[in-house]
Amino acid sequence: MSPEALEVIRVAGPMIALVTATGVIGWVITTWLRIKNGYPLDGAWGQAVYPKTSSEEAERIKLLSQENAQLRAELGSIKDRLGNVERIVTDSGYSLTHQIEALRGEKDKVQ
Repeated sequence: MSPEALEVIRVAGPMIALVTATGVIGWVITTWLRIKNGYPLDGAWGQAVYPKTSSEEAERIKLLSQENAQLRAELGSIKDRLGNVERIVTDSGYSLTHQIEALRGEKDKVQ
């Protein structure tokens, strides 16, 4: 090797080693903090390595999904009923009937 190349390696080598060591130490500390605080570890592609989903958790997810679907259906029927009530209240015939009943009430008060 030429003396110039050896000089570049001598100057850049410690810097490269320092950056590499800092990265590895940071990774180790991050992994330790995740384990300590109960976060799941990630694999090479971002999938959770630990904890694995147990059959009990899968059953719970299934039950919650069914309950969610049931509540969404119930909410849909409530929205339909509310739409009908709004249509009745805003209908001009309802308003007219209400005014007539108010006038009848006033007539009864006068007599």
